[in-house]
Amino acid sequence: MPLETTRFDILDYLKTPEERLAYVEAAFEDGEPMIITHTLSSVARSIGLNIVAREAGMTPQALLKALGEIDPPLSTLLAVLRALGLQLSAKPIDQR
Repeated sequence: MPLETTRFDILDYLKTPEERLAYVEAAFEDGEPMIITHTLSSVARSIGLNIVAREAGMTPQALLKALGEIDPPLSTLLAVLRALGLQLSAKPIDQR
């Protein structure tokens, strides 16, 4: 008997600012650049690419292209974070 699965779409779970923030925080805690850019892309889509791109000062196509890169420029990341209503901050690494 075939295994039944359901379609998973992260956008179904990014409805509120709190959900979006938790998702972005988890990506930054992971620290993997590809996960961070994919997460920012998902959050931008959950808000609306046109809205986020306009706030970031770029076209929706340029936004998707930039977030499709593994290592986009820091200036792009900062602009996207600002457009998402977030800012980058630093904290000490927990000593384990």
